[in-house]
Amino acid sequence: MKFLPDVISIAEQAGSAIMAIYQQDNTAFNITDKADTSPLTAADLAAHQLIVSALSKLTPLLPILSEEAADISWDIRKNWQRYWLVDPLDGTKEFIKRNGEFTVNIALIDNGEPVLGVIYAPVLGKTYYASKDQGAFIKTGTAVKQAKVSTPGKVIRIVGSRSHPSPDLAGYLNQFPQHEMVAVGSSLKFCLVAEGAADVYPRFGPTMQWDTGAGHIIALEAGASVQFSGISSKVYQREDLQNPEFIVSALVTMTAI
Repeated sequence: MKFLPDVISIAEQAGSAIMAIYQQDNTAFNITDKADTSPLTAADLAAHQLIVSALSKLTPLLPILSEEAADISWDIRKNWQRYWLVDPLDGTKEFIKRNGEFTVNIALIDNGEPVLGVIYAPVLGKTYYASKDQGAFIKTGTAVKQAKVSTPGKVIRIVGSRSHPSPDLAGYLNQFPQHEMVAVGSSLKFCLVAEGAADVYPRFGPTMQWDTGAGHIIALEAGASVQFSGISSKVYQREDLQNPEFIVSALVTMTAI
């Protein structure tokens, strides 16, 4: 897709802006609480401003839905055929904890479905990207390799949230007599399934559309399935910006939500 190289560059530039703040002491974070009590930092805002400015120049006619500017009514959004879906800093809690597990997420939505996605992990120096029917890829420095889910072994590798554990997860895991848990923050959970480092990512806790858009297309193009509870199509063309439960899986068969 023609936008992909530009969007990769924009995500990586946003990552550099985030890292400029991350490498300072915590007083530079300027941490405040949003209305939903989730944290907001100077890095979230710096990345948001950079991404929105760059995407507006790249595609002046396409609207942008960013976590940091999401107060757009459904009366307006329901008429969007194509738009950019952005989480400027996914994993703000991980950013504050300084564990490196945060990302920049940019997705292009067409008719309610993601058709392009870029996830950049600044601390890891890795960029995951995909476009519809073109496969998923991982760029580390100048090296690029295709992202493909692996064939699960006897021990099923489950990836879950580091900052948002769910009591429902224990019941879900009963179907896997042999499994191991990997805890990681942000959209990196999608990426671990896409690159074959994990087999299943079940999400029972709350997420928002900007948390999942980019990871959704990357996981699909790598060969995984992505199933949202109660939604079979147009996942990203809904009034409610909060997602239902979902499962990302490299397994041939799995128990539905």
